[in-house]
Amino acid sequence: MRLRYRHLDLLAAQETIRGAIERGQPLTPELVAQLTRLDPTNGDLRRGAISIAVAIGIGTFAFAVGEDDAVGPLTGIAAFPFLIGVAYLGLYWFSGSRDGAAV
Repeated sequence: MRLRYRHLDLLAAQETIRGAIERGQPLTPELVAQLTRLDPTNGDLRRGAISIAVAIGIGTFAFAVGEDDAVGPLTGIAAFPFLIGVAYLGLYWFSGSRDGAAV
């Protein structure tokens, strides 16, 4: 659903830009960026942090259940969002477009 609404937002922005061009209004790159709101670098950081938090939650649940048979499978399941989160944090770290601000 998130992808669908993001697509609809981009279509609306495209229609707005097309209408401005047809009316002869000047468009700056800043205005186009503001209309499309593309900021993948911070998105990688957020997705990475959320994925790791989900993995920690699943891992904590594995030990909170108190069943020895549940720990192995649940920690295995928690490995998937953890590794995805690490990959997103790696994309953020190696993208080189950070502004150097403390996060």
